[in-house]
Amino acid sequence: MLSRLMLAALTALLFGCSSMPNLLPGSKGSEALKVGVDEYADGSYPAATKNLQSALDLGLNAQEQARAHKYLAFIGCVTGKTTVCREEFGKALDVDPAFELTPAEAGHPIWGPVFRSVKAKRPTKK
Repeated sequence: MLSRLMLAALTALLFGCSSMPNLLPGSKGSEALKVGVDEYADGSYPAATKNLQSALDLGLNAQEQARAHKYLAFIGCVTGKTTVCREEFGKALDVDPAFELTPAEAGHPIWGPVFRSVKAKRPTKK
């Protein structure tokens, strides 16, 4: 009985408390990814680019890689580098063919159409 209670408490701690820090080890580049995303949000695009690329170089799981490439694509788009934007969305889709933007991201007037264009050129799997 006690072990079931402990298991339930541990499960709640790990999965039920979004305000709690992640206690599971992340990939080697996960901290650099977090920093890069935060810098992107602050509008520090050169620093964000450096940290996002460092995260990729250090090693990320597939989901994290797609996320890093997504933010690199966003930076490319907002800085007028459409080719970079397209390439980074392509890399995100290479890593995760099911990769999608959130509805808010997909509706963005700059990168939404670029992402849809890149995705539309991908072969569909049957």
